[in-house]
Amino acid sequence: MAKGYMYILKCVDDSYYTGSTINLELRLAQHQNGEGANHTRKRLPVVLVYYEEYQNIAEAFYREKQVQGWSRKKKEALIENRPDDLPLLSKNKESGK
Repeated sequence: MAKGYMYILKCVDDSYYTGSTINLELRLAQHQNGEGANHTRKRLPVVLVYYEEYQNIAEAFYREKQVQGWSRKKKEALIENRPDDLPLLSKNKESGK
């Protein structure tokens, strides 16, 4: 079974796009060529700022859906490798801060 990847792109408007794929290089090229998601198509160029590798696409897709629900600040903590900040940012989001 093919590996899977969860990835985060930063768009030209500073928004983030979270996706998953079995071929990270091909998918990034598709996004850059305007063949990716509608969100990225309107916000080119994009830059790969983060990715995680999984044993299969199902695990990567699950992680994609998890990260998509995160706040911008929490995604930035992940991108910047600040794992200690993730629980705090989760609590702040739930409490509305």
